[in-house]
Amino acid sequence: MIVVADTSPLNYLILIDEIHLLPALFGHVLLPRAVFQELQHPKTSSKVSQWVAQLPPWLEVRVVTSVPGDELMRLDPGEREAIQLALELGIGTVLLDEADGRQLAEKLHLEVRGTLGILERGAKLGKVNFRQALNKLGQTNFRVSPAVHAAFLKRNQ
Repeated sequence: MIVVADTSPLNYLILIDEIHLLPALFGHVLLPRAVFQELQHPKTSSKVSQWVAQLPPWLEVRVVTSVPGDELMRLDPGEREAIQLALELGIGTVLLDEADGRQLAEKLHLEVRGTLGILERGAKLGKVNFRQALNKLGQTNFRVSPAVHAAFLKRNQ
């Protein structure tokens, strides 16, 4: 399976040492050029910068060649290019956390997985301890509504 990733899920999975879940769950991950650039931003954590400096073979940076539709222009460049690349290549799943991007991707008939969903799926397959990963995620600047946090905890007791 091939998926396209936005910045946020990669960033947080790297920060909490669970990036191994991506190849285990999806096989191959495509990264739009804008996402790659966001991960290299000077304000990015050194842990993420070091990881991005030596990309693994299961991750491939791609350039979006088609022009995004007007509805995508309201998103940030990483989200916009992740959705556009998925549409351009006929890939059905994108990894996104931000609400606006998720809603638009779903409207465009893409399956959306976020950081919490990746952790949950990894836990169901025995590849990660969900509660421990969630605790580590809580030590970052990851933001999730209390209702969503509670729902994930309840589902993963």
